Amino acid sequence: MKHRRPQAFYSLLGTLLFALLFAACGNSGNATTSGTTSNAPATPGKGCTNVAILLPETATSERWDNKDKPLLTQDIKAALPAGSPDPQYYNAEGSATTQQNQAQTALTKGACILVVAASDADAAAAIVANAKVKNVPVIAYDRLIQSKDLTAYVSFDNEKVGQLQGQYVVDHYKDYVKGANANVAMINGSQTDNNAILFRKGALDTLQPLFDNNTLKKVYDQYTPDWDNDKARTEMDGVLTAQQNNIQIAYVANDGMANSVIASLKAKQLNGKVLVTGQDATVAGIQNILLGDQSMTVYKAITKEAQATADIVKALHDGTDIKTVATASIQTKDGAAIPSLLETPVAIDKTNVSVVIQDNYVTVDQVCKGLPKGLGNICP
Repeated sequence: MKHRRPQAFYSLLGTLLFALLFAACGNSGNATTSGTTSNAPATPGKGCTNVAILLPETATSERWDNKDKPLLTQDIKAALPAGSPDPQYYNAEGSATTQQNQAQTALTKGACILVVAASDADAAAAIVANAKVKNVPVIAYDRLIQSKDLTAYVSFDNEKVGQLQGQYVVDHYKDYVKGANANVAMINGSQTDNNAILFRKGALDTLQPLFDNNTLKKVYDQYTPDWDNDKARTEMDGVLTAQQNNIQIAYVANDGMANSVIASLKAKQLNGKVLVTGQDATVAGIQNILLGDQSMTVYKAITKEAQATADIVKALHDGTDIKTVATASIQTKDGAAIPSLLETPVAIDKTNVSVVIQDNYVTVDQVCKGLPKGLGNICP
């Protein structure tokens, strides 16, 4: 005798099968991969007009608020469709924790591309990780972020910066070295800034042969936490005390710290008698060069750096392969190759200060304020 299943059983079974099939189909369109939800753009940054700029500090270099902020804001806005909002702007004032919180705020406010000049190269990897969860690309601006998930890197050839500084010493040390007195102090930038490591590496590429053959003697070589100008002054005071003022060359990583080193030298009546390097072509740095207290600086045309960043933002917005713009490659600590766009730095001394003025990077009025008329054939 056959047992017949009730019609209600088959009806229920059919309903269940249909529900399972519908769920499977629905899931195929809303799958989550690498923390990305279904409402995120298929291509990170495509169509994005809400860009956030995060800069590291204002205390040790005038460039960030006075140069980078207005240029990035202007160029990124111009690269996006008409009517796009102004980029969000944040400054971490030297705190990696503050910068991470600011990045989270930017993401909460809908930022879909982040441009980050890291306060700390390693700590900023957390910013990249959090952005990745939201499918938001991160462009490392000026300073490399140590993350394999970084989208792009825009800067200058920072080893070249150090090489220019070191080569200047190689070419001019004989003007300062007297007999066996050939002592060199190296006052480097902050070790949490990957650029500072590259500057030092580049400088040593050119200086090490002179150290190895005892033409020059390295008596001090330290990183300066947070690029702190006051700490640089303290370092130089300590070097002069330890060496009984017997210093001929001060390799200094940037103009802000160089200005502090010069103050230390002035206290011992040694300004102008010691070769002092710098970087950033700041107004103070150029004034020190014209006065003879600083030997050189390195000019990095931030106008080009900002425009290059805007070009990558545009490529991301348009869904274009950024490697058509970022044609170079830089490796992070873990060996990841990051598409990069690296501009070329230029060495500046008293013979070519006009280059920086002709580029409208600084003005004659700024440079000559408080200086004697006719100085360096620059000041009217």
